[in-house]
Amino acid sequence: MCADFLELGRQIETMEAKGIDYLHIDKMDGHYVPNFTLGPDFCRRLTEKTSISLDIHLMVEGPDAYIPVFAAFGRPALYIHPETSYHPLRSLELMRSCGARPGIALYPALSVAAVDPLLSQVDLVCVMTVNPGYAGQRLIPWTIDKIRELSAIKNRKGLGFEIEVDGNVSWQNIPRLIEAGARVLVAGSSSLFEEGNQLEANIDRLYGLIGREPG
Repeated sequence: MCADFLELGRQIETMEAKGIDYLHIDKMDGHYVPNFTLGPDFCRRLTEKTSISLDIHLMVEGPDAYIPVFAAFGRPALYIHPETSYHPLRSLELMRSCGARPGIALYPALSVAAVDPLLSQVDLVCVMTVNPGYAGQRLIPWTIDKIRELSAIKNRKGLGFEIEVDGNVSWQNIPRLIEAGARVLVAGSSSLFEEGNQLEANIDRLYGLIGREPG
């Protein structure tokens, strides 16, 4: 939702050429968060345009109704907020049975301890470092401690989930997030789509911060 929709085709071609791993899609329903964004038709068009995998964040109530729809777009990563499902384990099983990579997203006030029983069942855990719903917010400092806590649990238990971070992934914050244990960065308006700079230059700058060669 941070991309320039009038330039989206060109921007996707740039991201593909530069080796971006995921396109992060925020699906918002106007109930769980007070915003509406990006439905299945948008995802369908993306899969027709690019081979980049989709990383779909379901900020919705009643996520089980959406899982089969969004799981159809390649083999995407799907994230639910566990508190939106009466039976989150069943929701994760549904994701996997539909061919998606199951994930959970933790909004800032949800503790790691509250989702500990789910960690062995997911491929990805997305730590939200801002309140869900809008781009351009400031990072909530203590959410970085949640990344460290998840990283410690993962290492202690030998679990295989990736730690993703979503929210104010800025040039200043990226080194701190990587140091804490994040390995998937949702880069938006404070870095990759920062106003005034070309997307190509921003991708190169991002790769420089994480020690990765472009392409």
